[in-house]
Amino acid sequence: MIFYEKLLGNALFHGLELPVLRRLLEEVSYQRKHYPAETFIACEGEVSSGIHFLLNGSVRAEMSSLSGKVLKIEDIEGKRILAPAFIFGKNNRYPVDIIANRETECLFLTRHVFLRLLGMNETILRNYLDIISDRTQFLSDKLRFLTLQTIRGKIALYLLNCSRESGESQFRLPISHARLAELFGVARPSLTRSLHELKERKLIEIDGKAIRIIKKRELSMLIE
Repeated sequence: MIFYEKLLGNALFHGLELPVLRRLLEEVSYQRKHYPAETFIACEGEVSSGIHFLLNGSVRAEMSSLSGKVLKIEDIEGKRILAPAFIFGKNNRYPVDIIANRETECLFLTRHVFLRLLGMNETILRNYLDIISDRTQFLSDKLRFLTLQTIRGKIALYLLNCSRESGESQFRLPISHARLAELFGVARPSLTRSLHELKERKLIEIDGKAIRIIKKRELSMLIE
């Protein structure tokens, strides 16, 4: 019963009662897969043969250039689907490497089985379409963030989002400066230098991971 309760937290099954979910899954075949830390769950360019539901653990999505530069796209935790937008289509290949950050457990359904599941329940089908739409918006925003923003613009946008989520002008960064540099796709010294410039201009105050936004309007003007 615990296994099915975990899946109820997944957006794909939003609105379903536990007995309904259990009955649906009993009619299809699936696998429960375990991945040790730093194990590749999927590789960039690999054909997507099915879909992974994250049950426990944490994974990260990364892109690598020919020169060896690694760009982290996001960390994924909670009851999420991994790469939901790439299971179908003529070129259904993973656009990123998906790597376990720590010991991770997934539920895996083949593409054929997943397609059958979508046809068995209208709520699941509608939820899947919502998930695809949300991921498309996320990837669009991510592309704009990485390609159009200057480093200072990226920092400003990130800090303003943190402030909005916390409801305060003073907050602690949820990740380290090193992780932040990975997220922005910039070198750590460049990030440090840009943060120092914003501090010198008295737009923000910095004390380790503690941040206070002093001039919100001026900071927002750095966003392109």
